Amino acid sequence: MASRFGVHPTIINHWTRALLDGASGVFERGGRKTPAIDEGQVRDLHAKIGELAVANSFSERKLILWGGT
Repeated sequence: MASRFGVHPTIINHWTRALLDGASGVFERGGRKTPAIDEGQVRDLHAKIGELAVANSFSERKLILWGGT
């Protein structure tokens, strides 16, 4: 399989182990697990979005001043 798909045999071994360890969870009742939300990471990402929005707005204003569209 490794040569057929062009991956290292160790990777296939890891994938097989992950499948065997987690496959039973796919068929359990209750559907998918809700992902844990890291509030600190969400706060950091919102801050980064704000920074990028300000930078984008600044760049748009400078482009207009230089005669761009």
